[in-house]
Amino acid sequence: MLKVIYILLCILGTFLPYSQFLPFVLEHGFDIRLFFEQLFANRISGFFGMDVIISSLVLWVFVFWEGTRLKMQNLWVYIASNLLVGVSLGLPLFLLMRQFQLEQQTDTAIS
Repeated sequence: MLKVIYILLCILGTFLPYSQFLPFVLEHGFDIRLFFEQLFANRISGFFGMDVIISSLVLWVFVFWEGTRLKMQNLWVYIASNLLVGVSLGLPLFLLMRQFQLEQQTDTAIS
């Protein structure tokens, strides 16, 4: 059941942010200056921007620390997911694959 929840969160975590990002890109292209200008247009949007940036850094540390501890492969995928979509995809995707790894290690230990 937990894996199903993570999969649903990956889907939501991709489609909801992109429902806002794609119209921006279609209207303005990949205008990084305008992107950051609008991201930090006021204190509330700046609050959310800073929160996401710090959350991304925390995710990267967690991915490398926990992923290395559990001997997970291809840890770069979760960082790429974070950079291409956001924490909303990177975190549930990592947690999903971590769950698979934990279950595999449990099955191996029992056998």
